[in-house]
Amino acid sequence: MNKKTKKNIPNRNLSGIWLVLLSIFIAELLLYTWCRVQFVRTGYAISEETQKNQHLMALQKKLKIELAHLKSPERIGKIAETRLGLIMPNAKQTIIIP
Repeated sequence: MNKKTKKNIPNRNLSGIWLVLLSIFIAELLLYTWCRVQFVRTGYAISEETQKNQHLMALQKKLKIELAHLKSPERIGKIAETRLGLIMPNAKQTIIIP
């Protein structure tokens, strides 16, 4: 073997090692970038769901107020008198059960 072939073999090995290290470095950068993108996406999703939750909580509060209004005895009594024609019974119509 001459000197040129002996010199090329170590350079080839060194180039191969550098190529492997460079590939690992690039893979790590890609993995880091992917993780950051997923982190940001998850943050946006959490923010969106928090806004939806706040909207639903406000809607629930409004519905509870409306339900309380619809269940009020004054409103039910008024509907009974006006729409159904019901009246309060007098003393002769009342029977007390012991």
